[in-house]
Amino acid sequence: MNNSTSKGAFLIVGCGDVGLRIARRLRRDGASVAGVVRRPEVAERLRGEGVNAHCVDLDAEPLATLPLADTVFWCAPPPGKGQVDTRVRRYLPQLLGRRVIYGSTTGVYGDCGGRWIDEDEPAEPLHDRGRRRLDAETALREAGIEPIVLRIPGIYGPGRWPLERLKAGTPVIDLAEAPPSNRIHADDLAAVAIVAAERGVGGRIYHVGDGQPTTMTDYFFRIADHFCIARPPTVSYAVARERFTPAQWSFIEGAKRLDVTRMRDELGFTPRYSDLSQALAEAP
Repeated sequence: MNNSTSKGAFLIVGCGDVGLRIARRLRRDGASVAGVVRRPEVAERLRGEGVNAHCVDLDAEPLATLPLADTVFWCAPPPGKGQVDTRVRRYLPQLLGRRVIYGSTTGVYGDCGGRWIDEDEPAEPLHDRGRRRLDAETALREAGIEPIVLRIPGIYGPGRWPLERLKAGTPVIDLAEAPPSNRIHADDLAAVAIVAAERGVGGRIYHVGDGQPTTMTDYFFRIADHFCIARPPTVSYAVARERFTPAQWSFIEGAKRLDVTRMRDELGFTPRYSDLSQALAEAP
């Protein structure tokens, strides 16, 4: 981190797993960091890490006052239903005048047929999960905030391995039919978020990922092999479409390969974990 950024005050709204990783990096460089979470026990854990933690229910009335900060990392998810991110919209007045890094999703894209896409791809979400994130992006821009938007794919790493799903034997799509999926290690996501705060252009969108898409089936197989868990059973694409829950299917439909050139060239960021094998080599 450069010296000018390390002297700033930072706020992380939704300071969960990734938010804490961001906070730790900022704290190591001597920055002042506040975090907003919902649960008191999480706040207490953050305070133990030197974070000025605040318990806030983003849906509650009256509206809470967010801590002062020059830069805000908005990591809080939207509500679980609907097409609007009411949380971001309610707090827009308090975000004015701040540098906002918004954690969005690659789910804002429509049916890309598995092809490579860059940030100029039209955002046409197929599911409400993506529509809520796109609504937040739009609301921030319309308020005149010009956020730095990180469109994030699947996140992996310690504490995020799908071990319970593998132990439950949840099926995956046959390897030959499995569509491509994109990923980023949680530590790389925290690192690139800070780099975006330093170097990102307001109003700009950045794909963040390791740039090495494989398939979700390959991902589950390799994790199962590493942790000595039986590989999950496979079903055809057609059967998966019938049997998978809407939430599971929303991560499959609209398959794409993310071009991360803008992240590398404009932000100057190269992920430490260039693919899954590096992370697994460090896993116990």
